[in-house]
Amino acid sequence: MFDNNPMGYPYNSRRTVTYGKKGMVATSQPLAAQAGLDILKLGGNAIDAAIATASCLTVVEPTSNGIGGDAFALVWTKKKLHGLNASGVSPMSLTIENLKNQGITEIPRYGFIPVTVPGVVSAWVELSQKFGKLPLTKVLAPAISYAKEGFPISPTLAFNWQNAFIIYQKYLKSEEYKPWFETFAPSGRAPLAGEIWKSNDHAKTLELIAKTNGIAFYHGELADKIDAFSKCYSGYIRKSDLENYHPQWVEPISINYKGFDVWEIPPNGQGLVTLMGLNILKDDYFTNRDDAETIHKQIEAIKLAFVDGLKYITDSKNMKMNVSNLLSEEYGKLRRKLITDAAVLPEVGNPQKGGTVYLATADSHGNMVSYIQSNYMGFGSGLVVPNTGIALQNRGHNFSLNENHENVLRPGKRTYHTIIPGFLTKNNEAVGSFGIMGGFMQPQGHLQVLMNTIDFKLNPQAALDAPRWQWLKENSISVEQSMPNDLINALIAKGHQIKIEHNTSSFGRGQIIWRNNKTGVLVGGTESRCDGAIAAW
Repeated sequence: MFDNNPMGYPYNSRRTVTYGKKGMVATSQPLAAQAGLDILKLGGNAIDAAIATASCLTVVEPTSNGIGGDAFALVWTKKKLHGLNASGVSPMSLTIENLKNQGITEIPRYGFIPVTVPGVVSAWVELSQKFGKLPLTKVLAPAISYAKEGFPISPTLAFNWQNAFIIYQKYLKSEEYKPWFETFAPSGRAPLAGEIWKSNDHAKTLELIAKTNGIAFYHGELADKIDAFSKCYSGYIRKSDLENYHPQWVEPISINYKGFDVWEIPPNGQGLVTLMGLNILKDDYFTNRDDAETIHKQIEAIKLAFVDGLKYITDSKNMKMNVSNLLSEEYGKLRRKLITDAAVLPEVGNPQKGGTVYLATADSHGNMVSYIQSNYMGFGSGLVVPNTGIALQNRGHNFSLNENHENVLRPGKRTYHTIIPGFLTKNNEAVGSFGIMGGFMQPQGHLQVLMNTIDFKLNPQAALDAPRWQWLKENSISVEQSMPNDLINALIAKGHQIKIEHNTSSFGRGQIIWRNNKTGVLVGGTESRCDGAIAAW
C-alpha cells in the first residue's frame, strides 16, 4: 500500500499491528477468529474462513448477531470485487393498513412486527457455493462444537449480555419472549465473564443448515418451526416468505478518494453515506488529525451525507434518486460549499435526477473478504424460535409508516440497512477489507478510519484506536473521553453541542486487514473497544 515498514505506517498505536503471510482473520471475538484460521489451515480459502468465523460468531457473540439476522459481504477474488446483499425482506402480510388497524403508528423494537426474513444463512450458502472450497459440514464444524460443548464468556460479551437481560426482563414479559430467557438466561440471569454457556438447540440448527446447505432453513424443518411460532402469536412472517427469499449479488459502488477507490454495498445499505461524506471532503487537504478544523469539516460533511441518506436510501427497487447523482463530482462540490466555519443544521439536498459483528479474512492466494452480519439492537426482536436457538432480528424497525417517505413499509421490501462492509483498492489492486460495527455509527466510523489511513497515514491499529466522534442529530455530537480537552473546547466554539461519552461501546467496533501486493504480507488491526482479536498464519 505504501513503501515502508513494510506497509508504510509509522508505529504509532497503543497496540502493535499484527502481520501474517499465509492467512489472517480479524474479528470481535478471539474464538471466532481462531475458528476461521483453523479452516484456512484445513485447506479452505478466505471465503470459507469468513463463513466459519461468521457462523462461530452467532454462538460466541449472540449479543450482536445470530442465525436469524442479516448479512452483507464484499469478496475480492481473481482481481475482481463482488458484492452480496443478504438482507431480508418484510413479510408479505405485513402492511401499513394492518398495523394502522391495530392503532400502531410506528414500528416497535420488539416482537413479531419488526421481524424480517433472515438473510444470514443464505449468505453462508451463496458464498460457499460461489467461491468456497470446503463443504459447509466442515466449515460450520467449529461453531457447532462451541454451541454443543460450550465456551467461556468474554468480558465485553458479559457486559452486553447483562445490559440486554436488564432491558428484556423489564419490557419483555409476555409469553412469546419466554424462549429467549430459556436460551440466553437459563439460570435466571445473564452469564458472567468466565462462565461456560452453551446451546444444544443452536448446535442442532447449525448441523441441519450444514447438512442441507441451508434448505432446512428456508424450505424445510426450520422454516416450519419459524412459521409455527409466528402463527402461534399472530406474527406476520410465514414459511412462504422464507421459501420465496433470495439474496442478491450486486455491483459494489465506489468513489475515488485521493488515489484510493473506496467500495461499499449499494442501497439498501447505508454505505452510500460514507461515500457521499468522502466525496464532499476529497478536495480538502488535511495534515493534522487532532485538529478542530479537520474534525469540524468531517462532522459537517457526514451531517450533509446522512440527511441525504436518511431521505433517499431504501430498497434499490424503490429508490427515486440515482446513486450516481448522489455521488457525482458536481453534487459533492455543491454540498462542500455549505460547510462554513460554524456548525450548521443540515438540510436535504436535491441532486438532479438522471447489537452487529464484522470480520475480515485473507488468504495466501489473494482472496479477501469484508463481511458483516447482525440481528440489530443486540439480540434483535427478543424472540427465539423454540427449540432452535434462532434469535429473530428486528430490522423492520427502520421502516417508516409515512406513505410519503422513501423507506415506507411495503410487503416484500428491504428496509434502510445500517450494516455495511467496506473495501479499499488502488490502481485496480486490492488494498484490503475494513469495517466498523454499530448502527448509524458505521458510515461515520468508515469515514474516520479511512481518513486516518489515507490522509494521516496511521497503521491499521492506530487508525482504529484513535478517538472517535459521533453525530447524533442537528448539531449534537458525542465524543470519546480520550479526545483532548482543547480539541473539545475548540469544537464547542464552532457551535457543536458536545457530549463527552465514557462508554465507548456506542462508537463502533472495527477490524482492518491490508495487503502488500508486492510481498504478499498481510497487516491487521482489531478493535480495542471490544474483545477483538486477529488470528494470523
